[in-house]
Amino acid sequence: MMFNRYFFVRRRNLLKLCVLGLFIYIFYASSSSQSHTEHKEKNFHHEFGNDYHVENKDVKRDVEPREENKRQVENPVLMVNIKAEKYEELRNIIEKYDNSKKYHLIKDNGANAKGMSIDEKTLSSVEKEKYDEGWNKYAFNNYASNLILFNRSLPDIRLEGCKNEPIPQDLPSASVIMCFHNEAWGVLIRGVNSIVNRSPPHMLKEILLVDDFSDFDYLGEALDLYLKENYHGKVRVVRNTKREGLIRARLHGAREAKGEVLVFLDSHIEATIGWLEPLLNEIKKDETNVVTPIIDVIDKQTFEYKYSISSRVSVGGFDWNMQFTWHGLPERLYKQRKSDHDPVPSPTMAGGLFAMSKNYFERLGSYDAQMDIWGGENLEISFRIWMCGGSLLTVPCSHVGHIFRERSPYKWLPGVDVVRKNSIRVAEVWMDDYKDIYYQRLNYRLGNYGDVTERKKLRENLNCKSFKWFIENIYPELWIPSKSLYAGAIFINTPFDKKTKNVICLQSENVRRKAKMLKKIPLKPGSCNVHQAYRLNFNKQMWYYSKENEIRRDDICLDYPGGQRDINQPDKIITYPCHGEKGNQEWIYTKEKQLLHKLSNLCVELSDAKQLIMTNCDLNKSGQIWNWKENKKSIN
Repeated sequence: MMFNRYFFVRRRNLLKLCVLGLFIYIFYASSSSQSHTEHKEKNFHHEFGNDYHVENKDVKRDVEPREENKRQVENPVLMVNIKAEKYEELRNIIEKYDNSKKYHLIKDNGANAKGMSIDEKTLSSVEKEKYDEGWNKYAFNNYASNLILFNRSLPDIRLEGCKNEPIPQDLPSASVIMCFHNEAWGVLIRGVNSIVNRSPPHMLKEILLVDDFSDFDYLGEALDLYLKENYHGKVRVVRNTKREGLIRARLHGAREAKGEVLVFLDSHIEATIGWLEPLLNEIKKDETNVVTPIIDVIDKQTFEYKYSISSRVSVGGFDWNMQFTWHGLPERLYKQRKSDHDPVPSPTMAGGLFAMSKNYFERLGSYDAQMDIWGGENLEISFRIWMCGGSLLTVPCSHVGHIFRERSPYKWLPGVDVVRKNSIRVAEVWMDDYKDIYYQRLNYRLGNYGDVTERKKLRENLNCKSFKWFIENIYPELWIPSKSLYAGAIFINTPFDKKTKNVICLQSENVRRKAKMLKKIPLKPGSCNVHQAYRLNFNKQMWYYSKENEIRRDDICLDYPGGQRDINQPDKIITYPCHGEKGNQEWIYTKEKQLLHKLSNLCVELSDAKQLIMTNCDLNKSGQIWNWKENKKSIN
């Protein structure tokens, strides 16, 4: 009997301990939840401050969290089909990459477009590893990015005329489509925030993030959870089930889009104040207008947002390597402008950032789905817009910053030159006889570029104009190699070395990118096989003699700025962007085969030391006799 009484007393005490423990657990959990919720409420506007509503206080933000008793209410969708353990796992992933908890430490970093200078030499071994990992994985300084708020402030960089321009409130709705593959968390979220914060809510229908089969853990369910928690349906992810590349990923996004206008943006951008309205306004005026913003530079090293408040506008072009180029707005078009912020026609676009009516995008043939990954699609759609009845405009009142990387950090198709394949498809469908200029640079090695029958039918059905019309009416500034007087290698009958039959020719690096930065690249002697044309390096050894007496390759010209002071000095002959004003870039190819610089009256010579110099002309010197084939082919 005593045993039973002792047993029940012990059991009753144990029960009391359990109840007490449960009460303590519930009290702690409740306090923790309340503290967490209040923390989120307190910092919500730090994380997602809205520049648009700073200037438009009368417009209610439609992505604001619902409130009840002054607390943020969790979205009930979040917890559906997510077990507690899984939820905590996803939260841990988010907190690993989200820097909002460091707000008090980094709130001034990068503010007002400033950058972050990181001295990697002062970093600890652990931090240096993070620094290097950022560059390796993303090809930009992700370490610096993570020290800058994901919702930093940017100045209003619009021209005064843009600020005073009345904008209709009944503009079409926009679906912003951002395709990404293994993008950095902070860069992606900062771009999304800049769009949400600086777009009128009634015009921004949605942001569609198209995941092109990313395999980083934070870009899966963790990203879905984060978007649902913070944007409440305004931002959503659609996912490819295999790696498709930018072109087909954008097609996926366009099919899913619900807005009247498709706004295609890269995943490493930042939108500025007033960026969206001017784009939509031009499309409202004419559905066949396709518009691009001014693309500013976000420094890949410091993440400084670099901009210039100027009425001077750059527009897109291309060279005969089928590469996109920038150039200044021609004077003929400046004279046609009524104001400094009028949209201007652009022959081509870079392709990463543009807006287009969804109906017109579909009617015009969207993208060529047989193109792979990335490259060439921007020229294809640019040619198609102009040749098939539309207009491509650059809108100075819209600014979007973009990170320009030196290399692609992503894996491409092994063994396939996708850019060449895509470019050949463009040439076959749209460039008519002018395609031979490009094919010559490939030595007519076209490879397998697929079937273009359907795209040619599209051109026929749309009743599009010729490529000659495009050049004459849209891009008359384009220099056409087939109209040159001489073409090919410029060589001298001096063996490059005794082992080969190669001779010495004039050679310069492909300086298209460097030319944009106005770099002066010295001309060098190189080895070339002029007897086997397919071995000639067209990007280094191909030269044309224009009717304006320029020795050039696309928009790069031979230039000698030294005059008599640099006579007999090596590395003084340079390649430099063509300016069309003769001067240092005017050369005479004489009947005696000398290369005479008209301004200095000096000739190019290969010296005994195998260096290129400018010296007094002397027909008795074999180092001054340069061979160059006359160009007998021409496209009228």
